[in-house]
Amino acid sequence: MSFGYEIDFVRRRYDHLASIYPLFNVLFWLPLKVRAKAVKQLELKPGDKVLEVGCGSGRNLRRLVEAVGPTGEVFGVDCCDAMLAKARELSDRHQWGNVKLWQEDATEMRLPAPVDGVLFSLSYTVIPKPVTALEKAWEYLHPKRHVVIMDGKLAYGPLGRLSRPLVIFLSKATILGDPDRQPWEDLKKFTPQIEMEEVNFGTYYVCRGTKL
Repeated sequence: MSFGYEIDFVRRRYDHLASIYPLFNVLFWLPLKVRAKAVKQLELKPGDKVLEVGCGSGRNLRRLVEAVGPTGEVFGVDCCDAMLAKARELSDRHQWGNVKLWQEDATEMRLPAPVDGVLFSLSYTVIPKPVTALEKAWEYLHPKRHVVIMDGKLAYGPLGRLSRPLVIFLSKATILGDPDRQPWEDLKKFTPQIEMEEVNFGTYYVCRGTKL
């Protein structure tokens, strides 16, 4: 369980953080193009259905909507009402009629249809039972399609050792996930076809598992 937190605690904490969440992109040096890189790795086509687990305030919705086009569908699941409210406001403002958002525990989510891609963007290491959530998402994924997980981790070498105390402190204080989690190892439970790319001096990664 990530840092020992329960889902209700994570939900309450993100309800409080929702209004200032974009500031964490700066605090944790989120690379500018890493979100676009993660969506590109899904290899979505017009008409596809895609799921984002932990969609938060909707920072990836525009890219996902553009990838599947007007004939596709974007499903977003999150446990936090305040974050989802911002995602719904964004969707309504842009009139994305093919975006469907709902509040649900990722380990128990029920989708209206199978999907052609699954994205965990800065959410996998926050989920208290990430492997269970991954298993549930995997059930809905079509064969030959991808799960993509983008998240942060500690850098290698001296930089990682020096930054570790601060990163662990900030991650626990803000519930931004476990930097020691290795989703590429979790994906091995489901598929041997795994790819992993590190960015920003190894402090972020985009890993992908393909369902055979």
